[in-house]
Amino acid sequence: MTNTITIDENTLGQRLINHRREFHRYPESAWCEFFTTSRIAGLLQSLGYALHFSDAIIHRDAIMGRDETEVAHARERAMSWGADASFMAQMDGITGVGAVLETGRPGPVIALRFDIDAVEVRESQEDAHRPRFLGFASLQAGVAHACGHDAHTAIGLGVAEILAANRDALCGTIKLLFQPAEEGCRAGKAVAQSGWLDDVDYFFAAHIGMNVPSGTLVCDPQHFLCSSKFDLHFSGKAAHAGIEPNAGCNALAAACTAVTQMLAIPRHRDGMTRINVGQFHAGDGRNVIPAKAVLMGETRGENRTLNSYMYQQVEQIARAAAQMHGVALEIKTQGEAIGLENDPALVAMLAKLGLSSGFSQVVLEKDFGASEDAGYLVERVQANGGKAIYCLVGSDLAAGHHSGDFDIDESRMLPAVKLFLNAISELQMHPA
Repeated sequence: MTNTITIDENTLGQRLINHRREFHRYPESAWCEFFTTSRIAGLLQSLGYALHFSDAIIHRDAIMGRDETEVAHARERAMSWGADASFMAQMDGITGVGAVLETGRPGPVIALRFDIDAVEVRESQEDAHRPRFLGFASLQAGVAHACGHDAHTAIGLGVAEILAANRDALCGTIKLLFQPAEEGCRAGKAVAQSGWLDDVDYFFAAHIGMNVPSGTLVCDPQHFLCSSKFDLHFSGKAAHAGIEPNAGCNALAAACTAVTQMLAIPRHRDGMTRINVGQFHAGDGRNVIPAKAVLMGETRGENRTLNSYMYQQVEQIARAAAQMHGVALEIKTQGEAIGLENDPALVAMLAKLGLSSGFSQVVLEKDFGASEDAGYLVERVQANGGKAIYCLVGSDLAAGHHSGDFDIDESRMLPAVKLFLNAISELQMHPA
């Protein structure tokens, strides 16, 4: 560590593991992170941070992919798990929390973002699965921290703890964003449009794992994919399938036509493009012409133009399929991600700090190959004159991201905390 910030590594390392395992037991999916937010807020308040909730950090009109029925159930579940009623009231139905540490001394505004949501996947019930064997597996059926956001949350709390303890050695302002709904790229745009990051000089975000081995830091991951998440709702007319099938308008048939044609969209010559239909729900009975069908899918492209090409093809195909089968169509945007470009000065700084922060190998570039709504946050900070970076913290994994057998190397959280603390210390002494 630099001489500005001091920590007890052994004590902090164990506390990070404790935090991570607690959040792993209580996973909550996007926009449902009420217990998680409450728990984070309580810890941050005890450290002396000023807390910001709801409309202060989330622009409601930009929220995507939120199911109000699921949210209502999540609020009840959070209270049964022991969520703090006062924090629940301050959330006003919107999860996530921003924390601010004002030092009272002139200096830069530095922000760090940590995503907190879990994935809708069933965690492994096998005894060989370490969270189950050690007793911290998911308590919610069908939802699990199968991407590492429980570790991100623990890392954020570790950073918060050490910064608060070293407040007198700091200058400027520190902002910590514990962001909801990263999965499905549902909240980044809403956070950006809230303006909470508009005064930020330096912004940091990271992801653990991502096929990077333990001990390795990737300073400048490449090829963040732009993405559009969508639901297609086809509405037709039910009829008896034997007596008068001609009286119905088959929503399932329209959806099937759309799926086959969307998967056949020509890939673009100018770069990588992707499409996937991940869910399909339709029909009410074997002998009834299906009146309703819903497709849930996504497009991706290595830049906005290519993703836009794919999404426009989806819209065109869906409308044509609906017209062909005489049904109505509603297209609902459920999430969006854009690419991001790291600032070279911050890339160079992390490369310099990696080894002293506990990483055994520092790599400048590696393909990211997925989508991240942090792109909106990076873009917002850079548009207002700040600098931003998104890096990868290596961790050996028990299974791939979004797998029920997913688990991380917990020893990799401490180097991530040290990296962020070293970066903050460096920027306060030598602005990039």
